[in-house]
Amino acid sequence: MRAITAGDRDAGVRGLTLTDLPYPHAAENDVIVRVHAAGFTRGELDWPATWRDRAGHDRTPSVPGHEVSGVVAELGYGTTGLTVGQRVFGLTDWTRDGSLAEYVAVEARNLAPLPADVSHTVAAALPVSGLTAWQGLFDHAQIRTGQTILIHGAAGAVGSMAVQLAGEAGARVVGTGRAADRETALGLGAHAFLDLENDRLEDAGEVDVVFDVIGGDVLDRSAQLVRPGGTLVTIARPPTVRPKDGRALFFVVEPDRARLTLLVQRISDGRLDARVAAVRPLNEAAAAFVPGHRVSGRTIIQVAED
Repeated sequence: MRAITAGDRDAGVRGLTLTDLPYPHAAENDVIVRVHAAGFTRGELDWPATWRDRAGHDRTPSVPGHEVSGVVAELGYGTTGLTVGQRVFGLTDWTRDGSLAEYVAVEARNLAPLPADVSHTVAAALPVSGLTAWQGLFDHAQIRTGQTILIHGAAGAVGSMAVQLAGEAGARVVGTGRAADRETALGLGAHAFLDLENDRLEDAGEVDVVFDVIGGDVLDRSAQLVRPGGTLVTIARPPTVRPKDGRALFFVVEPDRARLTLLVQRISDGRLDARVAAVRPLNEAAAAFVPGHRVSGRTIIQVAED
């Protein structure tokens, strides 16, 4: 099969190549997915799991990409709940070869059925961003109707999902980002917007929840905005400054079939926009990792036709 591989950590994006790899092995409780579309995170080439397996052994050349949408091609021993030929999407294991390939082995529990009215390219934009937003808002911050939530990076992949989900839950949303992101954030449902380059972060006032994807000084200063009993949630790094009389926590997104099902139903119903901005073929995936002009939405790699 064809796949994008990363063979040299020091080379970064320059080390990504399109090559031929053996067809993957389906371990117990695995499925082999024929990949139709794949999502990736540019920063994953800096993640230790991209280069080493769970035991800490070197696993290069490795296949990046952890969001997948496709069709079940094969069931591993003991796999239940899915069938060959079924449309599925989900999140691949961090320490195994990923989705930028024609086929990928995935634990069955990490995949959810994909409705016929949702395209593979849209579904591939959903797992990391959607699950991160959902888990941050509802599982960790436990937001409630009427609360005020400050969402950093409100026009980004995770932030845009969080803005939409928080608004649907009845929260008042204050988004942040660059000046160019204002209309996007407001269009997604944010009630107010702060330009982090020109506005004072403190003008957001007291909030019940901060959802941070930026880290650094923005994360530290945000802790001061959380009212007593509130929560600061971040995916950037473990917080060093905590809200007074509140909670602060860092988390890494986890696979969740039930949550994926809830998210894709919102896509199907038109209540959630995955914001796919560009679709590129597999042979252009390496180029897609290179930071270039900013696009308003995700870049998805199309591996096979829908």
